[in-house]
Amino acid sequence: MSETPQHESTDAPDNPDFEAMTRDIAEVPAVEVIVTVAVNLMSAAAVKLGLTEEGDEHKDLDEARKLIHALAGLLDAGATEISSFHAAPLRDGLKSLQLAFREASFVPDEPGQGPGEKYTGPVYG
Repeated sequence: MSETPQHESTDAPDNPDFEAMTRDIAEVPAVEVIVTVAVNLMSAAAVKLGLTEEGDEHKDLDEARKLIHALAGLLDAGATEISSFHAAPLRDGLKSLQLAFREASFVPDEPGQGPGEKYTGPVYG
């Protein structure tokens, strides 16, 4: 007679273990969550700007604009919650993405009208 497991795993791809994910995220400091989300937004924006090895294969300036704007909003809202140790490199990355967007645009936005500039002020290249 074979033994039946006491607890069957429900970690199948179509049935994620939300209890375990909630427990795991509960142990992560808020600063780490904010920084991780910011880095993910930066990475996605870089891909949509064509700044990866694949180049223009995934380039989509409309999508990049949205990601950069969301990143700027997150950094603006989270600036007081994360230390300057974390915020400074994220702001530098944001500015680099904003400049790359301006350079990639066929018709550049007016200063102050580019993605995220509502939060950062005008970015000049």
